[in-house]
Amino acid sequence: MARVVAVSGASGKTGYRIAEELLAVGIHPRLLLRSESAVPASLTHCEQVRLNIENVDALDQALVGAEALVIATGARPSIDLSGPMRVDAWGVQRQIESCQRVNVNRVVLVSSLCAGRWRHPLNLFGLILVWKRIGERALERSGLAWTVIRPGGLSERESGLDREGIRLTGPDQQESDSIPRRLVARCCVDALETPSSIGRILEITSDDSIPRVPLAEALSTTTL
Repeated sequence: MARVVAVSGASGKTGYRIAEELLAVGIHPRLLLRSESAVPASLTHCEQVRLNIENVDALDQALVGAEALVIATGARPSIDLSGPMRVDAWGVQRQIESCQRVNVNRVVLVSSLCAGRWRHPLNLFGLILVWKRIGERALERSGLAWTVIRPGGLSERESGLDREGIRLTGPDQQESDSIPRRLVARCCVDALETPSSIGRILEITSDDSIPRVPLAEALSTTTL
């Protein structure tokens, strides 16, 4: 039977890359999309579920049969400063509750470096880092097998990634630096396949001076 992993926010710049990386390792991504969202040509053959995540019944049905969920939803810059509250806190909570109802036990959440910090410029956008931490906490308390990925500043760069290693730490140990979205996507997929990532918050940035090592090895040698 084919392995299926649901990806919410699958039309986003990180979300679609997560779906592509799942395909690369032979896992079928189920794309959870808003009605108006478009996906790149590389994903047009994938299973697509169009829904409003606020529709509980539709969300439950979208997750039935998936072995895991990767939450890559995130509030977009907007004059509506309630977006981070609705998407990064309430929206994450709603997805967690749906996983609990339909027995999807494994969840990876894409959050952000500095989540939970009050004094940060990003909080000018609707206290986004505060609401992201509330979403993280909901997952931590869920009883599910969870991993939180906190990437640094996100880059669209796709070149030179095979020479670039990931700086991996536990929570609240990094404050700056960046990472290409493609490497974030690969880290999410690696986390799904790495039992030792369960129950951990992983902060990640990258640099070509850092050795490339498998996630399981990095976790075994890093104090988190």
